[in-house]
Amino acid sequence: MNLKTLAQELGLSPTTVSRALNGYPEVSEATRRRVREAAEAANYHPNTQAKRLATGRTMAIGHIIPISDRHEIVNPVFADFIAGAGEVYAQRGYDMVMTIVPDDSEARAYAELRSKGNVDGVLIHAPKVGDHRIEMLDALGLPYVLHGRVSGSDSAFSWVDVNNKRAFERATNFLLDLGHRRIALINGIKEMDFACRRRRGYEAALRARGLPVDPDLIVEGEMTEAQGHDAAREMLQWPDPPTAFLTASLLSAMGARRGIEEAGLVMGRDVSIVTHDDELGYLRNGTAEEPIFTATRSSVREAGRRCAALLIEQIESGDRRPRHELMEAVLVLGQSTGPVPAQ
Repeated sequence: MNLKTLAQELGLSPTTVSRALNGYPEVSEATRRRVREAAEAANYHPNTQAKRLATGRTMAIGHIIPISDRHEIVNPVFADFIAGAGEVYAQRGYDMVMTIVPDDSEARAYAELRSKGNVDGVLIHAPKVGDHRIEMLDALGLPYVLHGRVSGSDSAFSWVDVNNKRAFERATNFLLDLGHRRIALINGIKEMDFACRRRRGYEAALRARGLPVDPDLIVEGEMTEAQGHDAAREMLQWPDPPTAFLTASLLSAMGARRGIEEAGLVMGRDVSIVTHDDELGYLRNGTAEEPIFTATRSSVREAGRRCAALLIEQIESGDRRPRHELMEAVLVLGQSTGPVPAQ
């Protein structure tokens, strides 16, 4: 199908269809949506080179990954996010430009993307508390959307995030309702904004029940299988060990399970585990009918789709007003939790 045929089927002029697909603001949002839906249904893809010439845009979105965060490349969460964003890029005719840079070159990399005009906007990964990139990107004037938020920042920016605080508050309350009082938190790197919010949720649930927050029961670091294993193995050797673990990733939960088994204990009977991030394309939490771990489920692939769609909408409409999308996690019951064991 070509542009002329698509326009005839919609009862619109080829110019209107072209402008709708290219995001011209003078075309109403309703018409743009109608044209895009028809184009997707007909598997119509506009000529990218022609679109670049018509709009003056590069039709590319940038992703900059510092070398210190190279673990992101093999992290199943990162892979799912990129897969979701990539789906939207392909549908809308955009390319993905991924740049790996040394830590001390990150600011220069963003500036070069802007000065060279290589991309129309950037998606920001793994924001930290008080992230310095916000002020830098605001100064550059480069459109951007964060996957996550930035505690301690007064800047107004667009983001898509899961409600991490509420998810971990709910997970902690679930374990408390089962009678657990010694609940360990195996969290992400403490400087990361999502980890900060998850810890706040865990602590808020404990305090609401009149329970103290024991810093010895909190481990923060890179969310790996080894992290979960080492933390669980050490804590379970204490005279008063935890009866439950709340982990920030499925990998950490898998490690904690190994530590429990090495201690001669049974997960779900002797020690419980609740985890997060179980809806991953390349690392399944059992099956939908029989999950292994009780988990707060949130689709990172859907977050990738929403981030990409939000950024492209801002680029094509020219409307830079901040927009926010907060996704709620769903608590899914698995085989990893049970009542606190009798003494």
